[in-house]
Amino acid sequence: MDPKGYRRGSFQSATSDEDMLEVAGASVDFSMADDDPPLDREMGGFSSYNGGGMNGTSTMMDFLEEPLPGVGTYEDFNTIDWVREKSRDRDRHREITNRSKESTWALLHSVSDAFSGWLLMLLIGLLAGSLAGLIDISAHWMTDLKEGVCLAGFWFNHEHCCWKSNTTFTDRDKCPEWKSWSQLILGHGEGAFAYILNYLMYVIWALMFSLLAVLLVKGFAPYACGSGIPEIKTILSGFIIRGYLGKWTLVIKTITLVLAVSSGLSLGKEGPLVHVACCCGNILCHLFTKYRKNEAKRREVLSAAAAAGVSVAFGAPIGGVLFSLEEVSYYFPLKTLWRSFFAALVAAFTLRSINPFGNSRLVLFYVEFHMPWHLLELVPFILLGIFGGLWGAFFIRSNIAWCRRRKTTRLGRYPVLEVLVVTAITAVLAFPNEYTRMSTSELISELFNDCGILDSSKLCEYVNDFNSTKGDDLPDRAAGPGVYTAMWQLALALIMKVFITIFTFGMKVPSGLFIPSMAVGAIAGRLLGVAMEQLAFYHHDWAIFSGWCSQGADCITPGLYAMVGAAACLGGVTRMTVSLVVIMFELTGGLEYIVPLMAAAMTSKWVADAVGREGIYDAHIRLNGYPFLEAKEEFSHKTRAMDVMRPRKNDPPLTVITQDTMTVEDVEAIVSSTTYSGYPVVVSRASQRLVGFVLRRDLIISIENARKKQDGIVSTSIICFTDYCPPLPPSSPSVLKLRSILDLSPFTVTDETPMEIVVDIFRKLGLRQCLVTHNGKLLGIITKKDVLKHIAQMANQDPESILFN
Repeated sequence: MDPKGYRRGSFQSATSDEDMLEVAGASVDFSMADDDPPLDREMGGFSSYNGGGMNGTSTMMDFLEEPLPGVGTYEDFNTIDWVREKSRDRDRHREITNRSKESTWALLHSVSDAFSGWLLMLLIGLLAGSLAGLIDISAHWMTDLKEGVCLAGFWFNHEHCCWKSNTTFTDRDKCPEWKSWSQLILGHGEGAFAYILNYLMYVIWALMFSLLAVLLVKGFAPYACGSGIPEIKTILSGFIIRGYLGKWTLVIKTITLVLAVSSGLSLGKEGPLVHVACCCGNILCHLFTKYRKNEAKRREVLSAAAAAGVSVAFGAPIGGVLFSLEEVSYYFPLKTLWRSFFAALVAAFTLRSINPFGNSRLVLFYVEFHMPWHLLELVPFILLGIFGGLWGAFFIRSNIAWCRRRKTTRLGRYPVLEVLVVTAITAVLAFPNEYTRMSTSELISELFNDCGILDSSKLCEYVNDFNSTKGDDLPDRAAGPGVYTAMWQLALALIMKVFITIFTFGMKVPSGLFIPSMAVGAIAGRLLGVAMEQLAFYHHDWAIFSGWCSQGADCITPGLYAMVGAAACLGGVTRMTVSLVVIMFELTGGLEYIVPLMAAAMTSKWVADAVGREGIYDAHIRLNGYPFLEAKEEFSHKTRAMDVMRPRKNDPPLTVITQDTMTVEDVEAIVSSTTYSGYPVVVSRASQRLVGFVLRRDLIISIENARKKQDGIVSTSIICFTDYCPPLPPSSPSVLKLRSILDLSPFTVTDETPMEIVVDIFRKLGLRQCLVTHNGKLLGIITKKDVLKHIAQMANQDPESILFN
């Protein structure tokens, strides 16, 4: 068995399933770890560890003495100590401020340090916006490539190819420059054989795109699969997953996201764009010392990057900031709010400058409605909210059950085959129906659209009576045969989207959930909107319509129903509320529709919460066993700290280190025989009076460095954690002073402290561990893992599903 648990580029282990954890496609071995995975002693002297955040020539800001490279950093799959990180940043800032009064150069350094955060936000916005534009343009072109090619230039998509064509407006999609595959191969596009050839080419291209995507993910960046939002929430809560926001992940996710979207799978690019933006933020952090060397400061940057990701995904900068605040961020101070707003602004401006869709809009499905809604329409809007909540709860339960089956059966061993099978089924079912054949973003755009005189879509094939037309607004009209055909096709599309998305989300390709959820709701909303429109047209004399919908008036806007349905379904799946409403109103550009959106979003959340409390991202966090303390859930059980702390009754005594009586050999024996992340330091074993807390990693690095570089340090040398070490005989070996790595203010609670207070302390302070005392004497320790296990146990869940500390 490989004792190192996890190494970059190595995802093999011979342990049982109970000791394995799957993190976005990579298997991690934790069979040897109690709190932490054992330290990898083959890291090259620890200098190249930390993913580039530390190197042999850099030093951390520690004013006790010159620190060692690697001291104060964290191992992979560990929780950071928020209190220590914030304290170190305050010390660093205080030192820079004091030095700024000494010289002009120090003053300039202080100014540049203060400005570096805004410069970093600017760079993140520029890079995220540029990558989003590249993804949008590439995905649009490759999606159209499944149906044909442009003779004027193969790099043009269907719409751009026909821009310079002389065809009429009604035939704008049939320009001679664009050829379908049957026209290109057979010379004509009509007939059964031409249809079969187009069908076959559509399926072949879809399989090629999805195969390439899953092979790239599997071979180069296993962390690039999925949406990334559950892992980002976990990382922002203080967990370390090395490589998840790295350079390879960024490159592969960007490429495979285009391929996955273009393959026609029921997934979106909006969720993965948050992961892409956070990768940009993490990589750019390495340009600035204060973010490279401080994990808490880096997480402030990642919160802003998440806002930039949603900003370019939906063209909604304000919605992006609120999404980061409401959904993903764990620690969101006011300064991060301002910087998130700036990063989202720059990202949206960059994407607007690129203009990927050629319509001066940031998203494909931007719409504008002009007709007001009536109070009585709140009833169908609330019905859409109920549908969205029920579908969200159904989807979460079904998808989690399927993902659990994938993790615990042989199905998970064949990710490539799974992707190909789902792609083949999706493509075969999608091609005959024009509403599933088109990209999901185009489908949402069509469903949101308010029919005008020149619209040639089937959804707009009404029986026209232009004598009753007033200005630019079209009255409610009788549905023509095209509308009825479109209704049947949309109903079939709804059934397909509802079920195929369950099996698609969670596969080993980048997959977002925003767009498929919105598509389900938009289809349901459009169906209800057309039904209400026809009801108002044929029965305008009914009591519910007579007061506000006269004959020949434009009363019902089916596109508005589609928009409200999209918001309801997205809210039912993610449980977003405020940010969801703001994102949707930024998409439509109309403030007057906020009330319908709020009614649908709140109704869907209430209904979904009544069926199951967790949103899709929280459910995946729990499925994967990530150490995430949900701030929204109340802990109401009457347990005490002594019920949760270790050691328990009949357990061996707590492993401690004394402040000035243990030798190097004694400490090394403790470290080698245990796998804890740190050790309390006490005055003596008899008194158990607490002095501080020292991290295992810092101990190992300091002792190994002292053996190599400090004369006289041998196995019998005393380790001293105090300012003044006890006098020793002249013949004794040199004393190893390690006070600089000792945390002198570890957080402590008494054994009678209620666990609800302890849980709140862990949530709000972001602690790794908390020491338990009784009458001033050390009794035990509570780690974040212990808290998560206790919460799971109180909720009648398997406490062993929490695999991390």
